[in-house]
Amino acid sequence: MHFGPPSEIFGVDGIIILVVVVLVLFGSTQIPKLARSLGSAQKEFKKGIEEGGSSDDVASETKAVPAAPAAPPAPLQAPPVVEVHVDGQQRSSS
Repeated sequence: MHFGPPSEIFGVDGIIILVVVVLVLFGSTQIPKLARSLGSAQKEFKKGIEEGGSSDDVASETKAVPAAPAAPPAPLQAPPVVEVHVDGQQRSSS
């Protein structure tokens, strides 16, 4: 099967029918609103792509800088062991 350019698939008659169907579905007053919303959506999309690219550049620059090594935590010391005997005397052993 061979597909040509879109103008050959629809032809002039197909494009005219498509325009008439769009006019009937959306109405002549809704088409300008639809075009404006599509335009603003396209602008927001491009803006998001540009911001995403710039934030990736910033992120790669921050990744390139090595982080300072963290100081090791201080060693924990165990509390002294206190033994309590039945006779009530305390003895400390450490």
